[in-house]
Amino acid sequence: MNVSEANLQPAPRQESCEKPFVYVVDDDDSDRASLEWLIRRAGWQPNSFATAGEFLAYPRCPTPSCLLLDVSLPEVPIIFMTAHGDVPTTVRAMKAGAVEFLVKPLCDDELLRAIPLALEISAGALRDQARLQVLHSRYSYLTPREREVMERIVSGQLNKQVALDLGITEGTIKVHRFNVMRKMRAASFADLVEMASRLRISPGRW
Repeated sequence: MNVSEANLQPAPRQESCEKPFVYVVDDDDSDRASLEWLIRRAGWQPNSFATAGEFLAYPRCPTPSCLLLDVSLPEVPIIFMTAHGDVPTTVRAMKAGAVEFLVKPLCDDELLRAIPLALEISAGALRDQARLQVLHSRYSYLTPREREVMERIVSGQLNKQVALDLGITEGTIKVHRFNVMRKMRAASFADLVEMASRLRISPGRW
């Protein structure tokens, strides 16, 4: 590639993670430009793509975001857009997890009502993901024996039952149980059970 060709290459888009993003996937240049203008005017950051492949290949900020497009993609709150809306298509889109299903030409008011809802769903998912990462970090500090004790007590076993299963004293189980509660920062046993559920900890085959 020579210098003149390099100068013709589009500069990579720079994202700031300070504001929510509204991504647009639409092969119509005019529609993309109009949507970007509307989204920017409403105070969000727009970023548009001509194809789903371009969107999937683009690195995204860990910030609340939503997606406007014609096809379903996972793990992003989606506002579907189509020029040919019908009942079966709408039902399929909503079953696939669409936040809203809009028919072109788009109504600005409908779109501006749908985007905050999608962004709130995204923000909630990011908060849940952050909390789960914290739980995984705490769980990683448990010893193998403490994990065994945690699995059994959250399944409903009493200390004496766990002691019998593991071949150690009930007093030792109480120490392990105390350490589990402390390391997991569980405020109560019910809190620990909820943590185990979120971590998908289930009793092993003893």
